[in-house]
Amino acid sequence: MNPAVAVATGRDLPTAPTFLGVSLKMYFDHDTTLEWTKAILDIVTARPGLEDDVEVAVIPSFPSLQAVSRLANPLGVQVGAQNLSEHLDGPYTGEVSWRSLVQVGCRYVEIGHSERRTLFGETDQIVAAKTAVAWSAGLVPLLCLGEARRQAPDEAASQCVQQLADAIPTTPPLGQPELVIAYEPRWAIGAERAASADHIGRVAHSLHRWMAQHRPAVAVRVIYGGTAGPGLLSRLPPCVDGLFLGRLAHEPTVFAEVLDEAVARAVAARRTA
Repeated sequence: MNPAVAVATGRDLPTAPTFLGVSLKMYFDHDTTLEWTKAILDIVTARPGLEDDVEVAVIPSFPSLQAVSRLANPLGVQVGAQNLSEHLDGPYTGEVSWRSLVQVGCRYVEIGHSERRTLFGETDQIVAAKTAVAWSAGLVPLLCLGEARRQAPDEAASQCVQQLADAIPTTPPLGQPELVIAYEPRWAIGAERAASADHIGRVAHSLHRWMAQHRPAVAVRVIYGGTAGPGLLSRLPPCVDGLFLGRLAHEPTVFAEVLDEAVARAVAARRTA
């Protein structure tokens, strides 16, 4: 269990390893996925003690999940799925159930990505149902949200908090459920540069504050995605708990740069704590 990031007395204090997630979307075929995964695992295992500072999660397409899990999980690298069905089981051709994801070694499941919303018509209701199913299965939702157009940070934060409120069940499951919120402003996905550090920090702080006020039992981390790459993490405030990496990290050397940056950030945070 990774503890939540506390948001209290106006100061954000990191209490969990930095999260680095990489989604492969549908860019790689199965063989390329395994080659990439092995390269990433070589990078991770070359840095002993990494798990104290950074949690790495790889998110391949469905056919590669079991093979990737067999490679990654023994080395402490987590695996996630890009989607799951809001239905527990039944006549839903082409869908994938929570049970299958658990059995092939998934810990995380991506929910509510903007592409799922815009290309496949996923509504707030569907996103909420999937979040509830993931929690009930013991999976950690990697909940994606973000404003559609560029706007002031306070406006963006207000929209994102509303998306979060719409996606979170009123009563989380018993125990200590976890949640990773991937803040991905749609206008920054595939753009020339990421959102500014100030913009990202203000939205992340608002999301942490809402969770602390309304779902205090949930251990939550807020990460940023949207043209996220080397040089960004070190500029972000402590309330941003990591990055959700896309195509930039499909090049293993770029992933290695971000990983080293994450380790350096964690070491610096300990020195100033």
